[in-house]
Amino acid sequence: MSEDNEDNVNRELFRNIEKLRQLRIEHRDLDQVISQLALDIRTDEVQMRRLKKRKLLLKDQIAKLESQAIPDLNA
Repeated sequence: MSEDNEDNVNRELFRNIEKLRQLRIEHRDLDQVISQLALDIRTDEVQMRRLKKRKLLLKDQIAKLESQAIPDLNA
């Protein structure tokens, strides 16, 4: 592998790791917000559903990035 290709791979890996870190933080923060809102009987159910949908979307994005990080065994 040439040095340029290796640098590109390293940069891409770093970007993916950083994106994964940010997604996990946002997912954790949303989980905390949802837990707090669940304790309040005045919570807007539409807002709660939106937050839960966002949390599921983040979970899917995290899973996708994690699966991309696993090397292809057929290669």
